[in-house]
Amino acid sequence: MSDGGLDDLFGVPQEPAEAVAVAAEKPRSRIPRIAGEALLIAVTTIVIVAGLRSASVSIPIVLIVASLIGLRVIMFAASRLAPPPVPRARSLTRTETARAADALRAAVRRWERNLDQAHSDPELYARNVLPVLAELTDERLRLRHGITRASDPRRARELLGEELWSALDEPGRRGLRARDVETLVNALERL
Repeated sequence: MSDGGLDDLFGVPQEPAEAVAVAAEKPRSRIPRIAGEALLIAVTTIVIVAGLRSASVSIPIVLIVASLIGLRVIMFAASRLAPPPVPRARSLTRTETARAADALRAAVRRWERNLDQAHSDPELYARNVLPVLAELTDERLRLRHGITRASDPRRARELLGEELWSALDEPGRRGLRARDVETLVNALERL
């Protein structure tokens, strides 16, 4: 009897997956497929030869048959190499959409609360807000200019401006007012 633990969830199944897949497939004979291809080539050859003869054009039948066989081989290879069909886009249900919106609202509220508290508590600002601003700044510098604050501090300081650089460089600094944070974010967006 299983207790429903993680080992049951992530454990190896009793029967290997390959054995299940092989047991599910019945070996199919290739003879019907080859016979169907031969019949298709024969009928197509007859139609082409009849059309050419009615137009008084003479092409060897061997060339027509060889061309048709080559065409079928190319079509078979192309069908094997074709990418799988694109899955249909699944639209979100009303519940899933509401759940995603609720999660987004909760994240925004958490950040608003952190920012509000950070205005009066410099330690909270240094612990919560500053690392995120620094990470965003480094990512923006990396994407737009190919540098980070650590890799080229002089150039980063020029690009960021003195106010944003000092806010990120001096973590023990006083708590920022909302207007100061807004100024820093605007400087980051201009980057």
